[in-house]
This record gives sequence, C-alpha cells and structure tokens, in this order.
Amino acid sequence: MQNKVIVETSARHVHLSREHVEILFGAGHELTFKKDLSQPGQFACEERVTVVGPKNKIERVIVLGPERKASQVEVSLTDARNLGIVAPVRESGDVAGSGACKLVGPCGEVELSEGVIVAKRHIHFTPAEAAAAGVEDKEVVKVKIVSERTTIFDDVVVRVHPNFSAAMHIDTDESNAACAFGEIYGEIIK
Repeated sequence: MQNKVIVETSARHVHLSREHVEILFGAGHELTFKKDLSQPGQFACEERVTVVGPKNKIERVIVLGPERKASQVEVSLTDARNLGIVAPVRESGDVAGSGACKLVGPCGEVELSEGVIVAKRHIHFTPAEAAAAGVEDKEVVKVKIVSERTTIFDDVVVRVHPNFSAAMHIDTDESNAACAFGEIYGEIIK
C-alpha cells in the first residue's frame, strides 16, 4: 500500500463560466494559458479579476481554466473574513447557498449570488492510485504532515477519477498552520 501523497497549497482562485469570461474580458475572449497545474487539463491563466465583498476587495485573483458550467470563487477562511463574506467549507462545485460576491474584470462586472466557498481539503487519485493507497472515492481519511509544526488533518475527502493525478490540496491557511512549504508529503492514516 502506498500511503504517501504530495501536498499542494491551493491559493485563492476563480473558475469562470463562458458567459462570465465574456462579460469580464470581452465578447469572444478565450482564457489565456499561462501554465499547467498538477491536475491534468487544469491550467493557470494570464487573466486576473478583482473579488469584491461587503467589507473589502482582493485584486489580481488568478483565473483557472478550463471554463466551468458555473463560476466559482475559492478563498481561505482568512480571505472570506477579510472580504466580509460567509463562505462555507465545501467540495468544489458544491456552491448552492454559498457566499456571494462581485467579480470585476477589465470589461465588466458580474454579481455572483452564490459561488464563494472555502475548498474542503481533499486528495485527488486515479483509480489505480486509490487502490494502491487502499482508499475509495468519497472516503474520508486523516493525513499526517511532518514539518516544523507536524499536523494531522482530519476530514480529508478522497476524490477518485481517471483524469486525476495523485495530490492532496489544502488552502493557504492550512498550509501556513502546518508549515507545509516546498515539496512536502502527507501520510494517509485510516
């Protein structure tokens, strides 16, 4: 059984629908590839937006591609508090009843009535990687990260799909709390 997985910090970012790409960046605009991310087919874009909440705003938030069916903003709890947004901890895509914000781009603005979440910590695996680690899709595990501030993260959701690549994702608050900097691995504990 392979129970080690690389741990990556997922900083604040925005996923956009086709409609919102065109409102924010202009009719016919296509997202501009900047670099690949660890998950196959996912990429960082050159585009940036401003996320505006009731109390504050965060400028130059990166857009990730490809486009999604619905726009979504992923922030840390610290970001949400700073913005004045109540953002629930959720799995990506689970935005029903989540936080609201305004997105501002160079060509327009979009009011999101929902879509702001704090991403629940999770591990991506292919089916073969999951089998090797002895875990299944939607299983909840603990992960121990050994660092200057060794931490055991509980309530980590395993997500299995043929298009994934093995990696655990935590947000910046979690990364800072665990001193999970640079190349660091977590041990899955059942």
